Amino acid sequence: MNFKEQTEQQIVRFLNKVAEKFPVSDDVSLMTDIHIRASQDSGELRAFDDNDEEITRCVVEEWIDNKDEDFYDSLVPLLRNILGKVSDVVDNLGIIKPYSFVLENDDAENIAELRVCDDDTVIIDDKELLEGLDKELDEFLENLLKD
Repeated sequence: MNFKEQTEQQIVRFLNKVAEKFPVSDDVSLMTDIHIRASQDSGELRAFDDNDEEITRCVVEEWIDNKDEDFYDSLVPLLRNILGKVSDVVDNLGIIKPYSFVLENDDAENIAELRVCDDDTVIIDDKELLEGLDKELDEFLENLLKD
């Protein structure tokens, strides 16, 4: 699914509103995740804290009454890309690190971890990070046992 530039701008404004709620200060928030819920029916994009309290919301007009079966699959790369573009904002919230941005559906079921923010490490896509690890470990062990 291709998204319009207006959709990206709306998401950037949405993430900036999240950042406004957690300004950098000496009094940081104790939170582990920012839950982002996207609705295919209403087009709403909402952010929640760990206590399921709403942080902010917006309506993405392009998503209203979206019937695509791969709606959430197509949102993951879009949201990861936008989070990367505004990394200077989202990686420096007034929240104790590490914290994550997590995509959820309307029923608050986890779809994907979009970004993990830590002081020294930012994990954008854990699938790419661990891809082929089992095969590499098996080959290493096999070569080690040959000797």
